[in-house]
Amino acid sequence: MAKFSLRVNGKSQTVDAEPEMPLLYALRNDLQLNGPKFGCGLAQCGACTVIIDGNAIRSCVTPVGSVQNKAVTTLEGLGNTKKMHKLQQAFVDEQAVQCGYCINGMIMTSKALLDKNPKPTDTQIKEALSGNLCRCGTHIRILRAVKRASGQING
Repeated sequence: MAKFSLRVNGKSQTVDAEPEMPLLYALRNDLQLNGPKFGCGLAQCGACTVIIDGNAIRSCVTPVGSVQNKAVTTLEGLGNTKKMHKLQQAFVDEQAVQCGYCINGMIMTSKALLDKNPKPTDTQIKEALSGNLCRCGTHIRILRAVKRASGQING
């Protein structure tokens, strides 16, 4: 075991872990951040997505040792029920959540997209979210939520 210094949601955190342990485990088990979910464990579903240095990254296959001193943002780092991030609010306004399991990945991937491209087209949004699996069928609402957050759809 080793100590790793992480910058998570703007705060310095220390975790004791093996270097190859998935970041997801440190976030959920050590730091009690439950936004990222364990889905497939193979970086194929997107449920575990976090933002590292501005990029949407699958935390289930990212070794905790590889993110030391990098900026990690989880869903909890965007906002909370009292003060939601515009993406979180847009997902609520568009009723884009059904079971909710995929939403962490959808929101975090959308955040990384909007940070790089503030006014994406439908095609660009669909392409960015193509690696996130949703079985509930709220894809149209998710698309509308991202467009609402980008200011392309008004309330």
